[in-house]
Amino acid sequence: MAQLLRVQNFTVSSDGVAAGEDQTLERPFGNVDPGDLFFWAGATASWPNRTDPGGSRGLDDYFTRDFTHNIGAEIMGRNKFGPQRGPWENHDWQGWWGEEPPFHTPVFVLTHHTRPSITLSDTTFHFVEGDPATVLGRAREAAEGKDVRLGGGVTTIREFLDAGLIDTLHVAVSPVEMGSGLRLWDSPDDLRDRYHLDVVPSPSGVTHHLFWRK
Repeated sequence: MAQLLRVQNFTVSSDGVAAGEDQTLERPFGNVDPGDLFFWAGATASWPNRTDPGGSRGLDDYFTRDFTHNIGAEIMGRNKFGPQRGPWENHDWQGWWGEEPPFHTPVFVLTHHTRPSITLSDTTFHFVEGDPATVLGRAREAAEGKDVRLGGGVTTIREFLDAGLIDTLHVAVSPVEMGSGLRLWDSPDDLRDRYHLDVVPSPSGVTHHLFWRK
């Protein structure tokens, strides 16, 4: 069975914005409130950070629960890992997630400024430079037959789309308009020349867009 490169649970506003501008240590999503985008996942019974019983079941919960299914490695852009730009000013920064990152697989962080790999719990972060196809090759090898998840952000997903490497995308569209920020698309129809598309509304108000390669 072929190893797929999958985008999962990537959430954008109704005008296609996935993150704001002016990212800082205190604001990983810049001037966008992540609660406006990710409320649908946080409300589910399977949300990994849930501290109280309950939560919704149904479609949103299915996608939240499926996030880790058959994933053997992740690729992410540097800005998903942290707010620093340029050469690493310090190597003490180990990501937004603390001692227990949610990935549980090897993670390949795209950067023009490589640094030694770090391991936190069962997640090892590798800081790699290279074109999308080369990095995907490394991730597939590390995934040991499982699929690879492309975690974002927007710039990284667009680079892999332009390279024709993404097999499936699940994009949740939140019913809010951001106006400005890092935009995945002008319209989901932008991808119809390369992908089939099913659109499934959820009672939570988000609309799940499921793309698979033609």
